[in-house]
Formats: sequence, C-alpha cells, structure tokens
Amino acid sequence: MATVILVRHGRTTANATGLLAGRAAGISLDKIGREQAALMAGRLAVVPVVGVVSSPLERCRETAQLILDRQAGTPHAPVDIDLTECDYGLWQGRTLSDLATEDLWPAVQSQPSAVVFPGGESMAAMQARSVAAVRRHDAAFEAEHGPGAVWAAVSHGDIIKSILADALGMHLDLFQRISVGPASVSIVRYGPGRPSVYATNTDAGDLSWLSNGIDSGDAPVGGGAGQNAP
Repeated sequence: MATVILVRHGRTTANATGLLAGRAAGISLDKIGREQAALMAGRLAVVPVVGVVSSPLERCRETAQLILDRQAGTPHAPVDIDLTECDYGLWQGRTLSDLATEDLWPAVQSQPSAVVFPGGESMAAMQARSVAAVRRHDAAFEAEHGPGAVWAAVSHGDIIKSILADALGMHLDLFQRISVGPASVSIVRYGPGRPSVYATNTDAGDLSWLSNGIDSGDAPVGGGAGQNAP
C-alpha cells in the first residue's frame, strides 16, 4: 500500500488561548503556527508526495498550501469533509478550562468511545469516518501511483490521534494516551496484513528515507536494521 504522512495544522490563536475552535469559520494560523507549518513543509520538501488531502477548515488548508509550495508537481490539495474537525456541538467556542468542569469531561478523558458531544458528534463516529477517509485515499493513491506512493493528509489533533489509535490497534478509549502537536508529522503505512506506524508526533528530523520507499513485508524480528541500512 501507499504511505500516508499525517500532518496536524500549525498553531492558531484558539490553540494558544485554550479555546475549543471546533468547526468555527475564520480560525487561521497565527504567526507561530505559520512558522511551525513552514518548518514542517521544509521537512517534507525532500519527499516527493503524490498528493495532499486536507480538512476543509482554514487552518488546515493554509498548512496544506505551505506543503504544496515546497513540492514540485503536486498541483493542489483537495478537501475532504471526512477529515474535518470533530463536531463538538455545544462545546465549540468554549474554553478548555470551562469545559473541564463539565460532567462529560472525565468520559472524554477515559472513555471517549461512549462520548457524544451535546448537539454534536460522537467520538466513535469521528474515528470511523476519518479512518475510512484515510484508507480510501490511500488505496486510490496506490492504485494511481503504485505501492511506493507517499501522500499527505492535513487534519486536526483528535482526528489524527484517532487514526493513529486505529493503526496501532488501540481501543478508542486509549487514544488520549497519544499526543499530536501543532504541525507535527506522523507516518503510517497500510500493509496487506496490518498497518505499520513509522512515526508519531514528530516536529524535527530527516524524512528523506521516505523517498526510498518502505518495505511492506513482515515485521523484522528484533527490529531490523532500519530504513537507511546499506
């Protein structure tokens, strides 16, 4: 299968002030967020990605454009509503410190599979549609460009955490153990037998090894020699 680079958007003012922006319009990258996203795009510049798919929200489209600006031959970043932020319903627009006093908060932390946000989406539905979207795009990119294809999906923290939890074989109730920072890069390959997770929540480091392709065979017992072994 192809390899997907999961990219969280750069920081926004809402992130910096502890506001749950959700799907609100007009939430753009702040100065630090643009710098974070530019650094991330520089890391990805050494990897010829065959496509970039983005959440439709502004902060993700801005981040996706910075990736495209450093790529050659990747014309645009189509949006996919299934990669958009969770619908937090009545929680949207409130501060995290305020939300932490809600009766639902402990369940969000320890039993998210049972959580339905008031007036919004369940966390289980969020995971199901985002995982399905990534797998759908992954299969399409492989069909068009071959099993060595590398592509990027630009999305949101909880979305990427839920995709990683699925790839790691973790129950959704454990997904809060995963951290996904602004403009971070995580890497997953959906092999014929199971997904393989090659990186989570990275904000530094060389990614040129992705240009050489990833072995999709069985996992090496003992860990193997690594991607750059001669």
